Amino acid sequence: MTQDEIDTMWQQAMYQSIKKNEMFTRYQFANLVAAKAFQNGYEKGIAGFNEAVSLEREACAKLAATPVGTIAAAIRARGEQA
Repeated sequence: MTQDEIDTMWQQAMYQSIKKNEMFTRYQFANLVAAKAFQNGYEKGIAGFNEAVSLEREACAKLAATPVGTIAAAIRARGEQA
């Protein structure tokens, strides 16, 4: 997170605390920071998953180009590599 993002979240937390008539802004701030961290981790996880699916799809396409009798054996061999 950048300093600007942190400053913005702190301002949002202060606004939310005032709106809810709460004394402690840090709880609102902690919630905002946690949500942002989860979002960043989630997006990276999804990107990694999509990359893995793409690689597996390409590997399967290469197997499909082999003679028909060897496709099943090639798929089983890929499973043993994992």
